[in-house]
Formats: sequence, C-alpha cells, structure tokens
Amino acid sequence: MAGNSQRRNRRTSNKKGAQVGSGGKRRRGLEGKGPTPPASERKGHKKNRVANAQARQAAARRPAPRRGGAKGTSEMVVGRNPVFEALRDGVPATTLYVQQYIDNDERVREALQLAGERGNINLMEAPRPELDRMTNGLNHQGLVLQVPPYEYAHPEDLTAAAYDNGEDPLIVALDGVTDPRNLGAIVRSVSAFGGHGVVVPERRAAGMTAGAWKSSAGTAARTPVSRVTNLTRALEGYQKAGITVVGLAADGEATIEDLEALGGPVVIVIGSEGKGLGRLVGETCDYLVRIPMPGGAESLNAGVAAGVVLYEAAKRRA
Repeated sequence: MAGNSQRRNRRTSNKKGAQVGSGGKRRRGLEGKGPTPPASERKGHKKNRVANAQARQAAARRPAPRRGGAKGTSEMVVGRNPVFEALRDGVPATTLYVQQYIDNDERVREALQLAGERGNINLMEAPRPELDRMTNGLNHQGLVLQVPPYEYAHPEDLTAAAYDNGEDPLIVALDGVTDPRNLGAIVRSVSAFGGHGVVVPERRAAGMTAGAWKSSAGTAARTPVSRVTNLTRALEGYQKAGITVVGLAADGEATIEDLEALGGPVVIVIGSEGKGLGRLVGETCDYLVRIPMPGGAESLNAGVAAGVVLYEAAKRRA
C-alpha cells in the first residue's frame, strides 16, 4: 500500500500546474496592424520586385560623388578700376593690399568700403616697392586684390548632383574655348537653364579666373566647373554612365530641334569659334548637330551657341 501511495504521489506531482497567462500577447495579436502597405512595398509582390529592380538600376548608374577636384592658382587683380569691379561683382578674394600714403580718391574709397562690407577680406597696407614685386612691375595704381585658387569639381560630382535632385544631367563641355569671359558667360547660361555644371580641359583652355567670375555675374558661386586632364576620356566616362554626348558642329547631320536626346541625360560639347571641335573630341560624340542660322552667319560665339542649345534642352525638359 505504501508503494502504491508513493506512485500515486509521483503521478500527481508530474501533472501540469496552473497555466501561466499570455500577458496580453494573444489580445495584442488580434489587434489590427494598420493600413495595408502599397503593393510596391509588400515583400514578394510583383510591383515590389519591379521597384527594387529600378532602385538597383538607379544606384548602378549614379556615380558616387568624388570630392576634391583640381585646384587653380591664386591670382592678383591690379589697378583701381579692376579691383573695384571685382569686388563689386562678387569675385572671391582673400586680401586687399593698399599702398602706403596712397592718393585716396573716390575709387580707392569705394574699393575699401566694398572690402569692408564683405567682412572676410583682409586689408593690408604695403609700401609701393612691395606691391611692385608682388605684381611683377604691373601698373597696380596702389591697389592689389588677391583672388584664391578656384576649387574645381570632379566630373562625377556634376552627375551625382543631378541624380540626387532626381534630374537627368545637363552638362556643357568646352573644347578649346580660351576666353575667360566666354567661360563665365557659359557658366551663367548653364545656371539660367537648369544645367548641372561645366567641364573644361586643363590645357589650351580658359579657367575660372577673376574675369570668368565677373562674366558669370555671380552664378559661378552655385554652378560647378570641373577641370580635366583629358577631355576625350572624360566624355567617354560620361558615356559609360549612360549619358549622351552631343557635339556642336557647323556640318552636323541634324539640327538641335531634331535631336530628341537633348531631353535626356546629355553632355553638350562646344568648340572654339574659329576651329570648332577637335578631331578626337568630335569622333567621341554620339551625335554632331548644328544650329540653324538663316541669316547666313558661319558661326556663333561659344557663349551665344551654348545659350541657344541650353534653351532648346530646357524646353524639352519643362
């Protein structure tokens, strides 16, 4: 009997005790999970797979920004009128050198006032021999403005900025344009028509000097310029990224109105007024197009030509 009692006690002790409560988990599980997400966000749905594929394609064609492009050289603007105009037009500057015991005429006073209003330009007084040495004997008239080196963008920065804004790149590349005023005017047109930057070669081409800054009418502060060692290779890099390269040429096979490619990602290449595009650059272009000129002129100034083509591109993107 004692043994039977022990066996019964063991069986009783092995029985499950009182069930522990769910802590409200079951009740919460019955609650709704909010509105049904759109099909493009539901894992496994066809639209979700399509959206993921499109995102991967966009990431593949969008180059990562590569900061730290080439730098220009510092520059000296000399003379009372040039210094005043540079300060008035917003040309970047670090130091204004003023000759000791200078004849304090109206232009000098205006230049000093503009420099003071900027707040970030150092004012330095120097003897005339020192200014003569700094300017290699140029007629500085007692005023010398130091312009810092221009920080050029990397070519891929221009496309990255466009894609980051959800836009197709619109870039202008210059081949053999040597006048800084033309470069500044083109930067101004690129800014006006929603472009994303300008590419220039290092050799035999204008750079972002004080003259180019002035011609840009301040737009150079927000429109990047990239300087490249080899323009042909830079254009080939854009082509590999899926961007069409269009060259302007007097003997182009089509006119700008006929070219649908201007409405998509495009680099517009403009040559010098006299020589046009170089041979290798012209052969690299996907299309060569011309601007119709019923008036009979043989060519247009590079800055004017850029404005005409950019206007046509902007119309297609509107």
